[in-house]
Formats: sequence, C-alpha cells, structure tokens
Amino acid sequence: MAEEPKQVLRYWRWAGIAVVLVAVFLLSRRFTVDRIPVRAATATRSTLLSTVSTNGLVEPTRNYEFYSPLATSVEAVLVHQGDEVKAGQLLMRLVDVNARSRVASAESGLRGAQANLEALREGGSTSDRQTLASNLRRAQLDLAQARQELKALQMLEASGAASASEVSSSRQRELVAEEAVRAFEERQRVRYSPTEMERAQAAVNEAQTALDAARAVLAQTIISAPVAGTVYSVSVGASDFVEEGKLLLQMADLKQVRVRAYFDEPEIGRLAIGQKIRIVWDARPGREWHGHIVQVPSTIVSYGTRNVGEVLVAIDDADDGLLPETHVTVTVTTSSQANVLTVPREALHSESGKPYVYRIIDGKLAHTVVTTGTINLTQVEILSGLRDGDEVTTGSLNGMALEDTVPVKVVR
Repeated sequence: MAEEPKQVLRYWRWAGIAVVLVAVFLLSRRFTVDRIPVRAATATRSTLLSTVSTNGLVEPTRNYEFYSPLATSVEAVLVHQGDEVKAGQLLMRLVDVNARSRVASAESGLRGAQANLEALREGGSTSDRQTLASNLRRAQLDLAQARQELKALQMLEASGAASASEVSSSRQRELVAEEAVRAFEERQRVRYSPTEMERAQAAVNEAQTALDAARAVLAQTIISAPVAGTVYSVSVGASDFVEEGKLLLQMADLKQVRVRAYFDEPEIGRLAIGQKIRIVWDARPGREWHGHIVQVPSTIVSYGTRNVGEVLVAIDDADDGLLPETHVTVTVTTSSQANVLTVPREALHSESGKPYVYRIIDGKLAHTVVTTGTINLTQVEILSGLRDGDEVTTGSLNGMALEDTVPVKVVR
C-alpha cells in the first residue's frame, strides 16, 4: 500500500513537467513562430529627387558632312575613321574630269551672253548695223524720189496736164517714204528696247550663276577639313563609284557634342531649360557624363510607337568618350526638395484612394493614415501622419498579409 502514494506522486510530478513544457512551447511559439518576419525602415529627413529617364542620341554640336557633288569616282581617300585631322588637311579627292568639262561649258556660255549684251548696247552686231545703215540710205533715196515726183506733178497740174488725184497719190507716197526714213533713223538711234536689254542682261546673270555653280562643284571634288577635329565616319573607298548626293565622310570636334533626348509626351510638362541631366552609355559601364537642358520641345513627333518631344542637352563635362550616333540613357532631375520627411515607396499602401503605412509599435503593426507629397521611384514624401524616427514596415519576408495589431519580428 505504501507503493501507491509514491506512484501517484510520481504521476503528478510527470504531469506537472508536461504542463510546464507545453506552456513553454506555446509561449515560445507565440513570440517566435506567430510573429511575421518583416523588413523595416525609418522615416527620416532627406533630399528628395524626382527624376525621369529616357533614351537619347549623341550628335556633334557642329557636324561636317561631305557629299559627292556629282556622279563620279573616288580618286583617293587620305584618312581613316578615327583619324585626328588639322584644319585645311586634305581628306579625299574625287575624279574631276566631268566637273572641269562643266566649268569650260559654263565659261563659254557666259562669254556668248556677254558678247550679245555688248552688241545690244552698241546697236547690234556689225552686220546688223551695216544692214540698218543700208536700209536707211535706201529709204532716204525713196523719199528724195517721191518729193521730185510730187513737185513735177504739181507743175503739170498747174498747166492742166495732171489730175488732182495723181497729185494726191504722189503726196501719199511722199508721206510713206518720210515715215520709213524716220523709223530707220529711230531704230538707228535706239537699236533695242529696254525689254530686250533686260532680257540680254538676265541671260548674262544666268550664265554667271551657272559658271559659279560649276566652279563650286569642281571645288567640292577636293575635300579638306574645315576645322580641326576627328574623322568619325568614312563611307567610301578609293575607286568607288559614287552617285550625286552620296555621303562620303563625316567629321566633327568630338569634344563639342550634345545629346538629343526623346521624352514621352506626358513627361514634357515637367521639363525646363537648365535642369540637370545625367548621361550613361552601356558601352562604357561605370562612366557617366553630366549636362543640362538647353532646348525644350516645341512640338510632338512620332518616334517608333511613341509620341515624344525632342530635347537638346548640352554636355558640361564633354570629352572624346562619347561618339556621335551612339545611343545613351539620360536622366533629368525635375525637382529637388531638401529636408523633407520620407519613407521607402514600398512602405506605402492605399485603400479607397487613401494612403497609409504600417508603423511598428512595441512589436506590433499599427495602421497609420498619412498624407503624401512628391513620389519618385524609391521614396515618398510624408506631409503628415509620421514623425522623424518612426519605424515602418516595407513588407513581410514570408508573403503573409500585413494587418493592424499583428505581431511582427523585424529582420535586419
């Protein structure tokens, strides 16, 4: 019978131990497993930047492009792509036989037009002047003869040997002869009309223009560098046949380049002259250039499937690292606000259009309505609802939903 109390006591001892273990397990589970692991951030005051990024194309501030002035062949290419050249250095020569032929033909045309104008100013050519003088003499002889005939008939009429109608006809012939003499004398005095002189002068002007154009074409068969710079594109080789208007060569001062950036239509209203720009090029990782907007869009254009505005960006720290026709990424800072209270953007939630965050207070979540200001890609400005130093969650680590008063464990 003494064994029974001992067995009962042993039973209750093990039962008590079991109860304690269960209690410890439940307490540990409550404070560990039931607490949602979350990331956290602190509301702090900082400078909030608002930026917009897009693509752009590098282009020289002043580009020099050389085109073939006529259909011909390339005689010699004296530079290679990437060569640094001096002002006046010879770059390329084209075969100039046709160009010289055009100059000779234009010179001949100008000489003919000038000779014609000079002849008009002197009353025509020698042959014209001789013909006019001969016609005038013949008209003068006709007039003298008409007057003699009239005088003779008037005497006969007085004696009744000629009729009045015969005298009248003779007087009419005299008037016609006088008119012919006056016409030839006037033609001799004013050989050509003002309109004819203007037409001849216009022919001279046109011939001179044609000669100037032919000489310009001839000059363009010899291509020289207008300024010191870099040849960055050579499109043809020696002996190649080129059509008129074919692009031959491009050069520029590569330390004087700019970027033409393409901003989507909704972003254009945020742009202004002088805004700072950051430029990166995938081909040069780790490098960046800086500039500012010098021209904002004046119209919207189609760019592939996008409606964009073209923005010109001056590069403040340009060197020869950015090559023309390369595609770059530009980022413009549209606003900069100093000393504003911010939290990470992923901490912000919205319900029925009202923004809120979850503060972490004594290990639990607290649903807190906030008023927001400027929002960029990573941060949100908090105008009210939080104070500097408040801790907020930016999300759970196990995918569980966040709710008000739920216990959480911050994972650093």
